Amino acid sequence: MKILHILSQMPDFTGSGKTVQAIIRQSSARGHENFLVAGIQDNFKLDPSLLPPDHIEFVRFNHGWLDFRLPGMSDVMPYPSTVFSSMNKDQLCRYETAFRQALQRAQKKFCPDLIHTHHLWIVSKTARQIFHDLPMVTSCHGTCLRQHVLCAGLNLAIEDAMADIDAVLCLSRHQRQQIMDIHRIDPEKLHVVGAGFEKELFYFEPKPEKGPVQIVYAGKLSRAKGVPWLLAALKKVTGPDYCLHLAGAGTGREKEECLALAPDLGGRVTVHGPLSHESLARLLRGAHLFVLPSFFEGLPLVLMEALSSGCRILTTALPGTREIFEETRSGMVNLLELPALETVDTPFQKDMPALEQALAHALKISITKADQNRQPDLDQVNRITCAYTWEGIFSKMEEIYKKVAVL
Repeated sequence: MKILHILSQMPDFTGSGKTVQAIIRQSSARGHENFLVAGIQDNFKLDPSLLPPDHIEFVRFNHGWLDFRLPGMSDVMPYPSTVFSSMNKDQLCRYETAFRQALQRAQKKFCPDLIHTHHLWIVSKTARQIFHDLPMVTSCHGTCLRQHVLCAGLNLAIEDAMADIDAVLCLSRHQRQQIMDIHRIDPEKLHVVGAGFEKELFYFEPKPEKGPVQIVYAGKLSRAKGVPWLLAALKKVTGPDYCLHLAGAGTGREKEECLALAPDLGGRVTVHGPLSHESLARLLRGAHLFVLPSFFEGLPLVLMEALSSGCRILTTALPGTREIFEETRSGMVNLLELPALETVDTPFQKDMPALEQALAHALKISITKADQNRQPDLDQVNRITCAYTWEGIFSKMEEIYKKVAVL
């Protein structure tokens, strides 16, 4: 098939960006021809091995007519961005028009057989309107459901187009139910396929037997990801000795808040900034423990990447994460319960002292386990991760492609 892939933000740096790249690589390996439309800004360059230049159509922001930053599906992105809920009518009009024109150019150049968009959001609406006679599949990454709540007053009129999508790929059963609660999409069109990781890149090597326990956090430096909470909780942990590696980017006051808290831990924190997939994989292969104290996630790929690299996992018991890990009953994974949140990704301030104490206690337990048993249980690791390789996930997607192509 000739597959047109559409992403409204940069095809890198975030979970959805990495996912698009992985899907295109798997699709190309299976013999499909691929074309990408995506939003970019500044000096972004795509890995040249992914697609030839004549199979890419970029919508460039912070430049010319689109003189504002690229809107991100999260309000805090790993690069400077525009927040959807703050956009005015003129910006929204220019945003949608720019993608409409890019999609029309792609249609003329490529003549696709099938459309694969990402996020149940504005650009998927535009794509459904343009390619109304072609089969269309949309991946939900979770952030679009959050934007639906945050942007309730913008009157984006996406509902009819969402209902007309042929298949929606969900990360978990919980997310499938969320989509049913928010959108008027036929439940028969909602397919739980999960998300994948690159097993050739994220693999186990023997862990350091001596020295501090190596802990990694990888993701946005933001409150929604729980980074200030993590740094405050680690101050309460008195032993065993550890070293925390903060990998990722952020913007604005939230990034500055995280960076201001890091020195409080003395020499036990290394701030790496944004890392390539290869650099992150090397960091994880040398780590004993991976911590993701997030308040909102779909299904974070980095958990599977870390586990496949032999790291113990400490993460919050969010619905999608619980769905995967609770059923495994693995000693490699520790889930931390959260209280009710004030908003979709923010706890009540009154709960923060108790949350800090609970995370500090969980960190103490996880660090102690990692210190006492430096090597992972590889049988447990393989049992959990085997269903989440990109080869397996794309096979599920390909079956859905075939199904909607004959409707």
